[in-house]
Amino acid sequence: MRAIAIDRFGGPETLSLRDDLPDPPVGPDTVLVRTRAVSVNPVDWKIREGYLASRFPHHFPLIPGWDVAGVVEEVGPAVRTFAPGDEVFGYVRRDDVQYGTYAELVPAPERTLAHKPRSLSFTEAAAVPLAGLTAYQALHEALRVGRFDRVLIHDAGGGVGTFAVQIAKVLGATVVGTSSPSGHDRLRALGADEVVDRTAGPVSEQLGERVDAVLDLAGGDALLDSPRQIRDIVPPRLVSVVDADTVRKLGGLYVFARPSTVHLAALAALAAMADCGDLRVELAETFPLAEAAAAQRLGEEGRTRGKIVLTVD
Repeated sequence: MRAIAIDRFGGPETLSLRDDLPDPPVGPDTVLVRTRAVSVNPVDWKIREGYLASRFPHHFPLIPGWDVAGVVEEVGPAVRTFAPGDEVFGYVRRDDVQYGTYAELVPAPERTLAHKPRSLSFTEAAAVPLAGLTAYQALHEALRVGRFDRVLIHDAGGGVGTFAVQIAKVLGATVVGTSSPSGHDRLRALGADEVVDRTAGPVSEQLGERVDAVLDLAGGDALLDSPRQIRDIVPPRLVSVVDADTVRKLGGLYVFARPSTVHLAALAALAAMADCGDLRVELAETFPLAEAAAAQRLGEEGRTRGKIVLTVD
């Protein structure tokens, strides 16, 4: 099998294209996906550097990647949702780190996949799962955002933020997004009702009125300022996907996207939003699989607008 793998933790230079790796095992509840595209996420280089080694068992040679879009090649005997030939996408976070998605073949637990949105290409679909699920689980499941809520999204112009703006609008909320001034028009185009300059001082001092809920995608001073941004509700409707310790000290919740049976419904909901035209995917740049190191370097710079995707031929 051809795949990008590392044999040790380190920088982008540790990523190498291998064509000698064995095909992955297919367990009873596993779907073997022939990959067409893979999204590049910050967690990919954090795994490469070894930052998550204390959180998950890691095994070398290690194939990075948690997002995938492709075609079902084979299914285990207990799989009921998918059949060979189905087009799927998913957030393939397993209980250990070894068989990632930067590969021709990905062994995906059935719970991690959904049928690919018909309206999206494989490249677009691969960009959705991790970022889209993070936004959906934070807004819908943790904050329980609904009609008449006024929601503030910190760093709304990032990969998760652009999905969060659109999902919050689908849920019926009024959306306030923060970004630098260069991103304000883009946020309005995505549906934000109000925009705030995150470089112009504390957001709490710029809001005309407090909001009902805050989704923090920035951490730091923005998160610390959040209690002054939310109406006086106990506990505060505050979620961070960045800083678990701080948000819990403030009385809020930490969200780390998770695959589960609920995840299947969430992925299906995201697919439905895309097919209804309510969820737009912004791509920054695409690379062939062999150029995974260049793609990760670009992502680490943190200056792209939209998602970076690897294509697999």
